[in-house]
Amino acid sequence: MNEPFPLFPHHALITGGSRGIGAAAVLAFARAGYDVAFTWHSHPDAAGAVLQQARALAPDRQFLALQADAADPAAARRAAAEAEQAFGRLEVLVCNAGIAQQKLFTDLTDEDWRRMMATDLDSVFYACRAVLPGMIRRKYGRILCVSSMWGQVGGSCEAHYSAAKAGVIGLCRALAKEEGPSGITVNCVAPGVIETDMMAGFSAQDKADLAGETPVGRLGAPEEIARTLVFLASPEAGYITGQVIGQSGGLVI
Repeated sequence: MNEPFPLFPHHALITGGSRGIGAAAVLAFARAGYDVAFTWHSHPDAAGAVLQQARALAPDRQFLALQADAADPAAARRAAAEAEQAFGRLEVLVCNAGIAQQKLFTDLTDEDWRRMMATDLDSVFYACRAVLPGMIRRKYGRILCVSSMWGQVGGSCEAHYSAAKAGVIGLCRALAKEEGPSGITVNCVAPGVIETDMMAGFSAQDKADLAGETPVGRLGAPEEIARTLVFLASPEAGYITGQVIGQSGGLVI
């Protein structure tokens, strides 16, 4: 029988937790009763604000904001070690850190490609590698990765982003098979057009047009993705692994 949600687990590490979906995830896990450590890279004020909000939501839980470049393997190991030392264990990893860029394929530079792969794909490898040994020892874990609908179907002018996010899906499916016998589930969420800082360059008309193309008639909210992550981390989701949960409002069916 599944354990009552959300009695267990209680300790999560979230990469890229200072803004957007990551920030919403920190607060959603706080509401669900988790101790949460989250990494941030270059927005200290935003990270501080998220930390304050989480503590206000759940004053009896522990929260850590750890500065770390998710694309740096040493930083990933250090963040995982600090979180495990503070909490005693980590049952949940949310790989959310990422960037986006729109550019014609023929205009992409080597640096564009490497930066995208390092931030959106390599970071997932580094984080998983850092936390898996502890999960394997304890025979329990939930790994959740934020991919994208473009990782499923590809996006024009976002070839490098699409390739990286497709790689995340492939990695999660492989890990789900490999780590299932150790009591570890691995799943992806694939958001569509979500109202985050990544939409900052879009005009109001652009956003209206995108909403009009979406079957549900609106853009998504970071909190909607965060609630799915909390569910996938729960004991109730213990028979779900290797899956890609699309949240695109019907843009990808």
